[in-house]
Amino acid sequence: MATVKRIKLGSQGLEVSAQGLGCMGMSAAYGPPKPESDMIALIHHAVNTGVTLLDTSDIYGPHTNEILLGKALKAGGLRQRVELATKFGVSFKDGGFEVREDPAYCSNCLKTSLKIIIQSIIYFLFF
Repeated sequence: MATVKRIKLGSQGLEVSAQGLGCMGMSAAYGPPKPESDMIALIHHAVNTGVTLLDTSDIYGPHTNEILLGKALKAGGLRQRVELATKFGVSFKDGGFEVREDPAYCSNCLKTSLKIIIQSIIYFLFF
């Protein structure tokens, strides 16, 4: 089995897999959500083959993608083997999207994401 190359991001020494796993399509967009057990198995397979950078957002679902990642990362010490990127600042409003940048909303997004994913750290936070 091929190994996944690792790269350094930024100047702080963080090292991640060169290939990441975008998780949006597991629970939002591209049709109906996929079976949870299949998506957890896919996440486990990705991590076990060297993919350590996982990408999600609070709007995917909303929150169902973060819940899925939280469940998947509980198993077998996977949490310690991944770097997580998430995004926030966009919410649904009147059938469309609304960009939110007020500090209270942003703070609540981060707190909720940390709680849902059962993380003590999120490595990348995008607005």
